Amino acid sequence: MAFQRVWHKHYNPDVPAELAFEHLTVPEMLSRSARKFPDTVALIYMGKKIRYRELDSMVNRFARALEDLGVKKGDTVAMLLPNIPQVVIANYAAFRIGAVAAQNNPLYTERELAYQLNDSDAKVLVTLDLLLPRVQKIQSATKIRTVVTCHINDYLPFPKKQLFPYVKREMYREVTKQPGVFQFTDLIGRYPGTPFPSKAGWEDVGALLYTGGTTGVSKGVMLTHANMSCNVQQLRWWFPDLKEGEESMMGIFPFFHSAGFTGIQNMCIYGAATIVLVPRPEPGIIIELLGKFRPTYLPGVPTIFVGLLNDKRFTSMNLRFIKGFIAGAAPLAVETIKALRELTGGDIINVYGLTEITPMGTASPWKGDIKPGTVGVPLPNTDLRIVDVDDPTKEMPQGEAGEVLFKGPQVMKGYYKKPEETAAVLKDGWLHTGDIGFLDEDGYLTIVDRKKDMIVASGYNIFPQEIDEVLFEHPKILEACTIGVPDKYRGEAPKSYVVLKEGETLAPEEIIEFLKERLAPYKVPKQIEFIDALLKTAVGKVLRRELKEMDRKKREEWEAKQA
Repeated sequence: MAFQRVWHKHYNPDVPAELAFEHLTVPEMLSRSARKFPDTVALIYMGKKIRYRELDSMVNRFARALEDLGVKKGDTVAMLLPNIPQVVIANYAAFRIGAVAAQNNPLYTERELAYQLNDSDAKVLVTLDLLLPRVQKIQSATKIRTVVTCHINDYLPFPKKQLFPYVKREMYREVTKQPGVFQFTDLIGRYPGTPFPSKAGWEDVGALLYTGGTTGVSKGVMLTHANMSCNVQQLRWWFPDLKEGEESMMGIFPFFHSAGFTGIQNMCIYGAATIVLVPRPEPGIIIELLGKFRPTYLPGVPTIFVGLLNDKRFTSMNLRFIKGFIAGAAPLAVETIKALRELTGGDIINVYGLTEITPMGTASPWKGDIKPGTVGVPLPNTDLRIVDVDDPTKEMPQGEAGEVLFKGPQVMKGYYKKPEETAAVLKDGWLHTGDIGFLDEDGYLTIVDRKKDMIVASGYNIFPQEIDEVLFEHPKILEACTIGVPDKYRGEAPKSYVVLKEGETLAPEEIIEFLKERLAPYKVPKQIEFIDALLKTAVGKVLRRELKEMDRKKREEWEAKQA
C-alpha cells in the first residue's frame, strides 16, 4: 500500500507523496549540470560570472591539488570560508575525491574553532588569508598540517580585482611563502581541468556540519551523499514548476550553515541554477545584487525580509522577477507575507528543519496554503510523529504538543565519534529532534518550544550552557544562567542572569566585553541581569525553565505598567 498521510492531500497537485530518488551523488550532480548546461552561469560573485563548464574544470583542478597534498577518499578537508566561489570549488573537489567536507563558521573565536577543527580530524584547511593568523595561533591544538589560503578578490572581475587591495586595504593580506601554507590560485593553476572521475559512494559520508547540544559541546553531523542528494531532490520537486538551467537564487544563507549548504549550494547545482553569492548579507548589498542580477528565488530569515521591507530602495523596485521567497528559522508574520506578495506577486513558503535532517523536513505547500505560524507539512518520503515528551512510545493526539520526530532518507547517519549521543536521538530510524510542536487537522506543524533550551537568533543556534560556561570563567562570577528572551529583530536573543561572588562588583558592560573576547558575536547577550541566587532543584541543578518563566512574568508586568 502506498505511503499515505493526511498532509499529502495538501501538496501541490504536481508534487508526488513519494519520489523515486536518482542515485546521484553530490559531485555527479555538478558533472551532469556541466554536461547539460555548460554555458549556464553557475556562480555570480561581485559581477564575475563563472559558468558550469568553468566550475566543473575548477573543481577537477582543485581535486587534483588536494590529492597531491595527500587527501584521500574518506579523509576530512575543513572549510573556513564565507560565500565566495572558492567554498563551492573546495567543497565539490573534496566530494569528488570521496573526502568529507567539514564546514566551519568564520565568525567563531579561536577557542571554538580549535575544538571543531580538532574534533573533525581534518589535516587540510581551506580558509581566507585574512584568517591565517588566527588559524596559526590554534594550529598546534589541532591536526591541521596544511593550509590553503584564498583571497576575496581572487575571482573579482577586472578592474575590481586590480583595485581591490588599494580600496579595501583592511581586507587584503599578502601571504608570504611559509611551510605548509599554499595559495588557492597558485594550486589550481598547476593542474589540468580534464574530467576527474568521482570516487564518492552513495552511502559514503560526504559532509560534516557542526551543530550544538544540550551540554553546549558541538557535534559533527555526518551527512552521506544519499542524505544530501535525497534532500535536494525533495526540495527540487517541492517546486514542480522549476525550470532546469533557467532559475537563479540569492546565496544569502552561509554555506557553512546547513540551510545554505543544502538549500542553496547543492540544490542550485542539482538544477543547474545560478547562485548570486552574498558574502555579507546586509540589506544594502542584497538590494544592489537584486537590482543587478534579478534572481528568481530569494531565501532568508524573517529578520532579512523585515529589514528589506523597511528599506525604500527595496519597496520602490520593480521586483516582479521574484517567483518565490523561502523563509527559514521562524515562520513569517502575516503582515510580512502580505507585504511581500503585494510587492512582487511571488509565492512564499516557510520551511523547518535541523542539521540532523540535512536540514529540510517540512515546508508550506508551493502555491498552497501557508497557514501563518506553522512551518508547513512534511516533504515527500518524510514521516513525522509527535510523541509524549516523557514517554516517546506514546503518540500525542492531533493538536496536542509533544516532541517532534522525523523519519526519512534525509536523516543523518549520526554524530561523528559520538555513538552515545547518536543513540540518544536516533531510535529505530526516527530522529528525536528535541523540538516541541503539534500537528493540526491538515498535518501542518507548529513549533512551540525546544526541549533542549536552545535559543534561535536570526537563524543561528545558540546554546545557553556554552555561554554559562564562559561566564563561570570570570573571577568575579559565582554562578550564571542564560535564557532565551523575545527579540523583535532576531526573533529570540540570549539574556544572562548572573550571581556575583560575595563582596564583588561588576558592570553589565564589563561582562559583555568579557564574553565578546570568547564567543562569536551572535552568541553574546546584550542583556545582563544580576540576581542574588539562581533557582535550583534539590540536587543543585539550575532550573532554567523556571528562570525563563520568572523573566516572562517580570517582562509582562513591566509592559502592563507602560501601557
